[in-house]
Amino acid sequence: MTNDDRPVLVVTNLDDPTADFVIAELHDRGVPVVRFDSGDFPASLSCSASIGDTDRWRGSVQTPSRRAELGAVRSMYFRRPSGFAFPHLDRQDERFAIAQARYGLGGVLTSLPGCLYVNHPNRIGDAEYKPAGLAAAVAAGFTLPPTLITNVPDDARAFLKQHGPAIFKPISVPLYLVDGKAQTVPVTEVTADEIDESVAGTMHLFQRRVDKVADVRVTVIGEQIFAVRIESGLLDWRMDYGTHTYTPLVTPPVVERAMRAYLEHFRLVFGAFDFALTDSGEWIFIECNPSGQWAWMEPPTGLPMTAALADLLEGGLRAH
Repeated sequence: MTNDDRPVLVVTNLDDPTADFVIAELHDRGVPVVRFDSGDFPASLSCSASIGDTDRWRGSVQTPSRRAELGAVRSMYFRRPSGFAFPHLDRQDERFAIAQARYGLGGVLTSLPGCLYVNHPNRIGDAEYKPAGLAAAVAAGFTLPPTLITNVPDDARAFLKQHGPAIFKPISVPLYLVDGKAQTVPVTEVTADEIDESVAGTMHLFQRRVDKVADVRVTVIGEQIFAVRIESGLLDWRMDYGTHTYTPLVTPPVVERAMRAYLEHFRLVFGAFDFALTDSGEWIFIECNPSGQWAWMEPPTGLPMTAALADLLEGGLRAH
């Protein structure tokens, strides 16, 4: 039980089991939690904030059942809130209202004094640009496969001929619905003769396929690192979780140093890193998700990731 009554904000959508685990752990510790989806504004979420001759916001953010004083928030777990929407307005007024919500409510939530962000929404936005992540990975010292981002069909064909076998994967994945259900867009193999002029329609990412024996997911939570080897036999292990076996690993020091450099570059305190593991034991960088999932690996491995994240949020800036 804690004597600190400063709340932890959890900003995410309604259906987020990962956040549920963390909130339950914080509740067990007696840590006050205020959870909301910023996309619920203004229907069931309100905010009033003032600032003047001090550097601290005064006011609150309020849900139907919870209230958080803006100047007293110890930390924020920013996960995956839904977007702002004003469907009752015409298109022009909706654009205006969304902008006011984003830069008004969003601006207040990203400038709370004394708050530890896991992660800061603006830093998440920076790190979600895959080209920026690849450039940061090179600078941090990771090994990564040759990669091309292009909308020029001839360049794509030339790359695939030189670096095949190769894969195509999305640069970013917005909500993609099939029959009303959210879908993961899979990584797929691609050859030069499959490239047509439709590539010119937008940017595409092509990458040499790594000859791997397993995948590795490393979850960095503050100062703690949790590495798990994933055996699936799949090109994209996200396509069938029922095939997986999980084994905790010790992260090589050179990989740990590179991860720390990468997180420092984007000013992140949390990152979910994906690597392809070769038969020679080399860890090939694939990507880092600043809002990645991790909770599904805890039961089969026993790794205390929920506790680690709760420690970070409970401690706030004093723990970082």
